[in-house]
Order: sequence, then C-alpha cells, then structure tokens
Amino acid sequence: MPAFDDSDFGANTPVSPVKSHDINRAPSNNLSTGGLAVPTNGAPSNGHINSIEVPASRSSMADAQSYMHNLSLSPSMRDRRGSRNSFGTSLPIPRSKRQSRLSSVHYAEGAAQRPGMPPIQPSRDIIAAQLQDLSHEKVRAAKDMAFVFDIDGVLVHGDRLIPEGKRVLEILNGDNELGIKIPHIFLTNGSGKLEGPRCEQLSKILKNPISTEQFIQSHTPMRALAEYYPTVLVVGGEGYKCREVAEQYGFQDIVVPNDIIAWDPTIAPYRVFTEEERKTSRPRDFSKMNIDAIMVFSDSRDYATDMQIIMDLLRSENGRFGTMAKDPVSQRIPIYFSQGDMLCPTEHPFPRMSQGAFRIGLEAMYKSLTGVELERVVYGKPELATYKYADEVISSWMETIHSDERLPANIYMIGDNPASDIIGGNMYGWNTCLVRTGVFQGGDNDEENPASFGVFVNVLEAVQTAIKKELGKDFKFEFNENINPVTHGEGVSAIE
Repeated sequence: MPAFDDSDFGANTPVSPVKSHDINRAPSNNLSTGGLAVPTNGAPSNGHINSIEVPASRSSMADAQSYMHNLSLSPSMRDRRGSRNSFGTSLPIPRSKRQSRLSSVHYAEGAAQRPGMPPIQPSRDIIAAQLQDLSHEKVRAAKDMAFVFDIDGVLVHGDRLIPEGKRVLEILNGDNELGIKIPHIFLTNGSGKLEGPRCEQLSKILKNPISTEQFIQSHTPMRALAEYYPTVLVVGGEGYKCREVAEQYGFQDIVVPNDIIAWDPTIAPYRVFTEEERKTSRPRDFSKMNIDAIMVFSDSRDYATDMQIIMDLLRSENGRFGTMAKDPVSQRIPIYFSQGDMLCPTEHPFPRMSQGAFRIGLEAMYKSLTGVELERVVYGKPELATYKYADEVISSWMETIHSDERLPANIYMIGDNPASDIIGGNMYGWNTCLVRTGVFQGGDNDEENPASFGVFVNVLEAVQTAIKKELGKDFKFEFNENINPVTHGEGVSAIE
C-alpha cells in the first residue's frame, strides 16, 4: 500500500520530542490558529511517529453558542488561544499498513473460507475464473469500483437485519454473473467494542463473512493517539469494553470513570456504585497523577457521572483531580470524541440521541462555567481523517481479494445520514447514495446535503443501480453454476 507523506495533507510531523506540559513550546506549522504543537512524549524512543496528521475538516472550537441560554456567562473578551496540549486543526491516523490476516475474517457459520467470499464449490470457482477470463472489460470495471457502507440504518437496525443488506453482500461476495468479488468496506460511526467481536456479530446477523481488515469503526483511527498520550481517561460503552479497545490500541495507562468513583465516590453524588463494580474497578490516588487526555470512545451510559468527571478534568490544572486551573485554556487537557452524530438509528421507530448530543451538552456546560468555548477534536464521519484512513483500508482490501494494491476509481458511499455519510462522501469526491431505511425520511433528496448519486428505497436498489452504471444495464445479479463459459449458455460447448 502506498504510504502517505506529510506533504499530502499539508501537515508537518514534529521530529524532536516535546514535553506535553511545556507551555513555552513552539507552535506547530500545520495549525493556522489556536492549537499548538502535537505532544510527542509518548512517541517511540527513536523519534519517529507512526501516524499521519490529517488537517481537520471543521473547526476545533465548540459550536455551543447557538445552544446557550441567554443567562449563561458571556464569552471572555480576552484573546482566545487553543489548548497547548491539543492538536487543534489536525487529527492523527495510523500510518502503517493494515496487514491482512486470514484469522481476521469472521464467518456466519463458523467455517473458514476465503477472505471476502461466501462458501463456494470448487467447480463454481473454476467456472467463475473461466468467465472472468472471457469478460476482460467487465472484470476491469468491477475491480475499478468499490462500495463503502454505513452499517446502522443501511444494513441493520441494531441487532436486527435489514433483509436487503444480506442480499447485497451476497452479490458483492460473488453471487453475480461473473462470480467476482466486488470490493467493499464498512465505515461506521458505531463504536464501543473491539473490531473483532463486532465483525463476528455482524457476520452472524448478515450471514456473510466480514473481516476486520475491511471494517472501520469511529474510534479505529484513534489508535494513532496512543503514541502521544500515555495516560488517558476513556469514556463510554458498556462495562469495560472501551478499556479493552484502548488496551488493544496500545494506550499505556487507561483510566475509566469507575476507577475514579471507586477512589472517591463523592465525585459523582448521584451515582449508585455497586459492590460488583467496585471489585472490577482499578482505583488509585488520582490526586497524585495527571491525566494526559480524555477519549470519548463511545456513547455514555451514564451522562451525569461522565459529564461531571470530564468537567472536573477540563477545569483542572493539567488533568489532576482536586485542582482548579487558574487559566481554563492554557492548563486544559485535550478531549477527543470518536464521532459527532447527533442522532443514530436503532430498533426504536425514531432515531435516538448519539455521541454528538453528549458533546453539545459538555460544550454548553464548559462555556457556561468558564466563559470560553471548548476546544475539542472529533473523529468519525464526516471528518477528512476518517476518509483518508478509508482509502488505506480499501487499497489493502484490494490486495487481499484481487492481489492488486490500489484505490479503485469509482467509489460509492451508501448511508442513511445526510449530516455524516453524505456530506463526508461529497466533500471527499465519492459518489454518494442516500437510503430511506435509517435517519433520512425526507423528500426527493436532502436539501442541505443532497446525495450526488441519488436517493434509494434501500441498499439493494442503490448497489444494483451503481453496478449497472459501471458494468452495464444487462449485468445479472446471480451466478449461474450451470452456465457454459464458452457459449455463455447452458448448451454444449462449441469447443470439444
């Protein structure tokens, strides 16, 4: 896979270590305003950083103003500058290639098959290869297109299958007239568990194999942050699953809200902390250590507790509990959110509030208490860094299924949320397809963020329309195992 150079993104990676709490360090060249240099105290000893800083697509400053009550504190009139520990206008993503591994593929029935392919018979494999040898133009076109799927609201609703989703994956995994695998990956703002278990769960629901090497959750690119921040507070998700995610990503010292409550229950006065939770927590004296950054990996399961703990840290001196910063900006630690969706589709008839709503609440509280906007960084769709990372995953998956490590020319993003799936795909130059099985329930197209390729009843209609555009209107969405590759029919071969 071709590696990205810093010049590709207009970003300069620091080459010398900088202490994360050095207030006098020089500004990074890639920040236009506000934020200062990227901390590198967590980088490898040789000084090299295995990540890329991608310029942010949106401002790092909170947009809580429109949500503020008119009795809230007025913004500070002093010159505002960014948090000295924040990236401000750049988001790191992993630089290294994702290695394809057979062990990363999860199958609906538990039987090992080839990556990206449904169970097939040897005879079918031979026939498909012969058909592809005789259909060079269609094969070339099939390998020069790719699909990027949102998941919730497109393929599933929570744990419930959207029937057309299963059929789409069957077609792309080879149940088509050429028996060819059409490249596709999954790009979701979902989060909260390791990629492996999530792929295994989706494989069972969709009854098609899904590999971790073709799968991106909102926090997947955030593994790059492990090089910058040794000690982090990880928020969100069920139980300790997000701690497990952070451990796999390589973060050195991971703190979760339960650890803090076990140390000092008065921090969250309305939280009922059970004995079982106390036994599984990892308390220590947090008044004698600093938290380097806050990572909101997934949706909070306890808004009151999580907001209180986060607000205490944001207003502290360099992330130390029990302190109150004299300057809420210069001594503030950075906070990262894995995605910014306000709403997400679930099994409920109407979309539910998501991590974006939690973030807006925090921003409004912070401004009300300090008088300044909160500087924060948001990953996930529609952020540019997420799409840059998707390019790497698509190219890597092309190598896995076609031994051709490159980026297809025609990429189709299929999603249900105009404010993330569609706007992000449009900004990145992809063909965008909006489906009516999730968040979007509007008219002919979304007025603010219209899909460039159109609006479709469901994912199957979108995929079939795109394939017909690239491979021809007569392309068949079923593999005929009885077809004769020479005659393209079921008769006797013309060659004896």
